[in-house]
Amino acid sequence: MQPLLICLIGAECTGKTSLAQALASQVGGLWVPEYLRAFCEQRGRTPQRQEQLHILQEQLRLEDAAMATAREHKHSLVFCDTAPLLTAIYSEQVFGDDSLYPQARALHARYALTLHLQPDIQWVADGVQRDGADARQRVHALIERELVACDFPFVRISGSAEQRLAVACDAVACATR
Repeated sequence: MQPLLICLIGAECTGKTSLAQALASQVGGLWVPEYLRAFCEQRGRTPQRQEQLHILQEQLRLEDAAMATAREHKHSLVFCDTAPLLTAIYSEQVFGDDSLYPQARALHARYALTLHLQPDIQWVADGVQRDGADARQRVHALIERELVACDFPFVRISGSAEQRLAVACDAVACATR
C-alpha cells in the first residue's frame, strides 16, 4: 500500500503546523515537520540564498523518510507541514531567485491533495523566520498563483481552528475515496 501525501501550504503564521498535527491525530497518519523551522532554530537565523536548495532537499528527505515509515507501519496518510514549492516561493520573494521552481513544481505533483491555508488568522511572531503580515500577504498571492497555474488539486482552508480541521478532514476523506 502506497500512502498518500497530503501537503499543507500557506504563508507564515497560517496554522500549517497546528493543522498538520491535528489531522495526523484526528484521521491517523504521520506528520512531517517543516525543515525550515529546525534550520532557523539551529542556526539562529534565516537561510541565505545559497542555502535554499539545501532547505528544499531536506524537506524532501523528511517527506521520503516519513513515506518509508508509513509504508512500514501501514499508515495510509502522510501530512506534510509545507512543501518544496514554498521554498521556491520564498526564494523568489526574498532573493529574487526563481531557479528552484522547476524542481519544486515537479515535486509538488507527488501530493494527492494540497490544503492551502488562508491568511485569515492573526499573525503572531514566534521566532527568527517571521517576516510580518505584509510579507505574508505577498507570499500568499504567490502560492495561489502557483497552485492555479500548475493546476494542482487544492482546497482553501480558512476560519477558526475547528472550521479549518473540519474542512481539511472532509477534503482528506474525499481524496482517499
